[in-house]
Amino acid sequence: MDHDVYNGMAATELRGAAWQKSRHSNSQGSCVEFARLPGGRVAVRNSNFPDGPALVYTRAEIEAMLLGVKDGEFDHLVAG
Repeated sequence: MDHDVYNGMAATELRGAAWQKSRHSNSQGSCVEFARLPGGRVAVRNSNFPDGPALVYTRAEIEAMLLGVKDGEFDHLVAG
């Protein structure tokens, strides 16, 4: 499966992916879901369109994003 994974592929084609969303998601299901893939990559999809495209990131890319979120670097995107 790993060599056939690419950005923009249908999330449903990621066989065996265990999708996870935040416990902070709203009741309408509007959130981002993540799935760990073989080889350490991480797929991301929009929970409102679970059959839609998945973006695939390396472990390093996800780590950098999570560190930035934890540091508040993106707070301005949802402020006010």
